[in-house]
Amino acid sequence: MRTSVVGFDSAWTDKATAPGAVCAIRRLPDGLIFEPPRLVTFAQALAFVRAEQVMAEHVLVALDQPTIVPNAAGSRPVDKIAGSLVSWIGGGVQPANRSKIGMFDDAAPVWRFKAELAAVEDPEGARRAASGLYLIEVFPALALPSLVPAHCGRKLGAKYNPARRQTFRLDHWSGVLTFVAEFGLAHGIGGLTGWAEAHRSIAVPRKADQDLLDSVLCAIVGHLWLFDKRDRLLMIGDVAAGYMITPAVGEAGHRLIAAARKRGVSAR
Repeated sequence: MRTSVVGFDSAWTDKATAPGAVCAIRRLPDGLIFEPPRLVTFAQALAFVRAEQVMAEHVLVALDQPTIVPNAAGSRPVDKIAGSLVSWIGGGVQPANRSKIGMFDDAAPVWRFKAELAAVEDPEGARRAASGLYLIEVFPALALPSLVPAHCGRKLGAKYNPARRQTFRLDHWSGVLTFVAEFGLAHGIGGLTGWAEAHRSIAVPRKADQDLLDSVLCAIVGHLWLFDKRDRLLMIGDVAAGYMITPAVGEAGHRLIAAARKRGVSAR
């Protein structure tokens, strides 16, 4: 079976001046191959996925943007659960609702992308499938406390967004990329370690560099969802009210499960 996991950091809106980023991890008969990230619009991301479908029977798109937003205002139940962990480590979660013009209103580009993509949104089905095109929602900031234990602790979240000059820390940027490099080595993903080491050497990272990195984190989360042990992962929420797929181990996992139980939100 040939599988491709596409990581897509959409940047939520569709502005040529602030594009998203897309990459892929391919699992082919002769090994695992990394397709480096590039900056893209939604249309270009769709074309990227179509090209991956030519190379692989089983394609999973791991998208860093809410994919199911039924609520007119406020936030989704899953946003509150994610926020409980992300706020503890010192970050924030942008609530998703249909009143956000350009992001989640009826004319928002994400809905057009989903319609044209025509992927199945069944996370558990994606794990079982041998073929088909699937879509899941992921959130790198939620995944990092499990992926990089140094960033799991009160106010210890990774400050790796160069656009936030007041809080950006180059050592955090380097640390996240060290994780990516080590992940590539541990999983035998050809090209990933070299890309991460080169990206880590950027002296003055820009926001676009972070978008590229986030697309890689999306792909890593998607790869883990397909191939890691299920008890190291969570699906928080559901396909009716919205959900997120994330690694969840140690303290991060305990906190997410506790928050979900407290609010009566599915986390399994």
